[in-house]
Amino acid sequence: MMLTAPTFTAGLVLSLSLIMAIGPQNAHVIRMGLMRQHVWLTIAVCAISDVVLIALGVLGLAQLGGLSDKLMGAMVGGGSLFLAVYGWQAFQRFLHPVAVPSAPANESGETTPRPITPRQAVLSALAFTWLNPHAWIDTAVLIGTASLAYGAERSVFGMGAATGSLVWFTALGVATFWLGRRLNSVLVWRALDGLVALMMWGTALFLIKGLL
Repeated sequence: MMLTAPTFTAGLVLSLSLIMAIGPQNAHVIRMGLMRQHVWLTIAVCAISDVVLIALGVLGLAQLGGLSDKLMGAMVGGGSLFLAVYGWQAFQRFLHPVAVPSAPANESGETTPRPITPRQAVLSALAFTWLNPHAWIDTAVLIGTASLAYGAERSVFGMGAATGSLVWFTALGVATFWLGRRLNSVLVWRALDGLVALMMWGTALFLIKGLL
């Protein structure tokens, strides 16, 4: 029992260190937060998905020796295609930037954010987790493997890692939601979309290179 707190903290720190890098999940949460649409739903889907992946790694995947080569290859290939397509979409937004993606102007000449349905928000958040090989590697594989070092307390390590994911996504979503109106400018959105396009394409190329 004396090792419970340090074990929990170790899982928390590892999770935060892996998730804080701006990856596809984080970029999506940031975008939804700045658009101020379905932020809590997006946070919930991303966080719960991470918790499921962490549990999969801690409770079983690590002990089985990780994913099979064929399954990992299929995931990397599909994930690379997804990232490449999303990068192209971000690049198109970079070429034709707007402050907030908006619907046609109303009678008063004002524009309002183009609505995204809850279903679209859920499917997007699921795609950015489950079709992203890095999410699997960071959670199910790396965290799952690290948990083996804690023996009988690996579940405590996993709970710490899951808590780190919950804390991060909540903080990121709240911060970007609060900053949404303050950062609503063409330059900010163009910079964000340009960064996202480069990051998505760079990640896709890195993943494909690993298959060669």
